[in-house]
Amino acid sequence: MSKAKTAYLCSECGAHSVKWAGQCPDCAAWNTLAETRIVAAKAATGPAVAPASLEALPDNLAMRHASGFDEFDRVLGGGLVPGAVVLLGGDPGVGKSTLLQQVSARLAEAGEPVFYATGEESLRQVGQRAQRLGLSSANLSLIADTSLENVLEQARAVSARVLVIDSIQTMSSAELPSAPGAVAQLRACVGRLVQFAKQNEVAIFIIGHVTKEGAIAGPRVVEHMVDTVLYFESDPASRYTLIRSVKNRFGASGEMGVFAMTETGFRQVRNPSAIFLSRDTVDEPGSVVSVAWEGSRPLLVEVQALVADGATAHPKRLAQGIEQNRLALLLAVLQRHGGLAIGPEDVFVNVVGGLRINETAVDLPALLAVVSSFRDRALREGLVCFGEIGLAGEIRPAKFGEERIAAAAKQGFRQAIVPAANVPRRVPEGIEVVGVKRVREVLELAF
Repeated sequence: MSKAKTAYLCSECGAHSVKWAGQCPDCAAWNTLAETRIVAAKAATGPAVAPASLEALPDNLAMRHASGFDEFDRVLGGGLVPGAVVLLGGDPGVGKSTLLQQVSARLAEAGEPVFYATGEESLRQVGQRAQRLGLSSANLSLIADTSLENVLEQARAVSARVLVIDSIQTMSSAELPSAPGAVAQLRACVGRLVQFAKQNEVAIFIIGHVTKEGAIAGPRVVEHMVDTVLYFESDPASRYTLIRSVKNRFGASGEMGVFAMTETGFRQVRNPSAIFLSRDTVDEPGSVVSVAWEGSRPLLVEVQALVADGATAHPKRLAQGIEQNRLALLLAVLQRHGGLAIGPEDVFVNVVGGLRINETAVDLPALLAVVSSFRDRALREGLVCFGEIGLAGEIRPAKFGEERIAAAAKQGFRQAIVPAANVPRRVPEGIEVVGVKRVREVLELAF
């Protein structure tokens, strides 16, 4: 083995530095340099890969494997692609191993040879979970090992088409002297897995631990190396779990899947709007129903607001589920173009269900929720709305307006207040669509 040297690696970008510094010289991140031991890279061994022409590629390029969960297939972009490397991150105990063990069993039942490698649990523990979940398949092979070379060798021996690594922080390569979970080990192990997946067309799931900030532990270059990055989003007070794709080379990023944790494992939720929409409170003051766009589908959500007398000279502005600065902007527009001054009042806005909405189409329902709570008047029954609000008080259109209106009509809503540019030529049956251009028009129609 080559002589090891001491260096400092950045946990964000993976850059090397000969001495420690408070700021990374490459990515300018603070307090990310950690001491590690590195060795000189060895020359590549093995047969060279011959080039191929496009005409020589197989005809089944669009082939995907169904995971057994429609919601999980949606997040993956339509199914599991052979040769894809999927990185799955989430908080401890959120259910990463449980979900992938269920997916592995269903893929094995469909005839795909699956190899499950665990470095955190014993085979007895994995078997106990499988017994509790009611899983069994002859095509599912298990191994408890932390040596990446042995895992890849055994996966090649059983001709596995799907490989699960649980977790990447426990795997280590014999080529590096550093401990498992170190920055150098993570980069080397993920690099070997990506190379193995592409050359053998083996789909690989990698479970990754997360830091206290919620990001996958290790350098960010690991996320750049893989094809798909998925994150678990779970509220401890809720039995529902969200899986969101942050990066996906084979589908839309930002796609979301909804699951419910039961005694027999995860169960997919086919109608997520029923979770985030409470029929008991939509008729109360301060509650407005909106249609958000998550990934490739519309999602009905409830936006609530509470306007209360300020107890101090500095009124509070708190937003959960939408951007904090966006709330201050909406209150300024409401005062300037709506004629309502809510300056001394405390304002709280929340999206029911713990959902985080990153689009501006939630501006209109958030503003109406604030006005409804301030006036203590409920909106019309069966009303839904969406739209972006500009600084001049204009209502700007949102993307996929027709699809949002159709989704609201399917859920039984009878009236929709939308930007004038989003009014469809053919209105769905059972719903009245009203187009608005200014904030003052909205306040007159909504109440």
